[in-house]
Amino acid sequence: DANPRIVSGEVARYTGIVNCFSRVASEQGIKAFWRGNFTNVIRYFPTQAFNFAFKDSIKKMFPKYNRKTDFWKVIGTNVASGGLAGAGSLCFVYPLDYARTRLASDVGSGKKEFSGLVDCLTKTASKGPRALYNGFTISVVGIVPYRGVYFGMFDSLMDWNPLAKEQSAVAVASKFAIAQVTA
Repeated sequence: DANPRIVSGEVARYTGIVNCFSRVASEQGIKAFWRGNFTNVIRYFPTQAFNFAFKDSIKKMFPKYNRKTDFWKVIGTNVASGGLAGAGSLCFVYPLDYARTRLASDVGSGKKEFSGLVDCLTKTASKGPRALYNGFTISVVGIVPYRGVYFGMFDSLMDWNPLAKEQSAVAVASKFAIAQVTA
């Protein structure tokens, strides 16, 4: 529970999703549902840019395998490069991820702890630069398999897509379908 008043028993616990939604709307206002979203929007672009840049660079470090004779090596290379790319990008964008989480849960005892993204990052960094990376390890543990499977599936399916290099409407639809299946 993010709200100490709920923990202390001063305020009743939520009884379900509808109760939670209606109470948050009435107690904190509709804007509370988007608290921390601006940070998420700022965080998203560099995260994706780093993911794709790192994935391609990391994939070049692996030997090139033949997809017909080394099926599992191709899959392994794609999964490994995707997972390492996710971990690499997290090294750069994690402070924004941390701030997003802190801002989204900044309800406290009715008075906000942070006035915005810069305030959150500044106050947290004042405790030392490592404070910006609280929870980093468990995030890496989660992102490696997530990005590994995502990029592994996408790259592998694109390798086997006979229309991958074409620009026809059917080819574009096949690439779109692969992106949707792996997302």
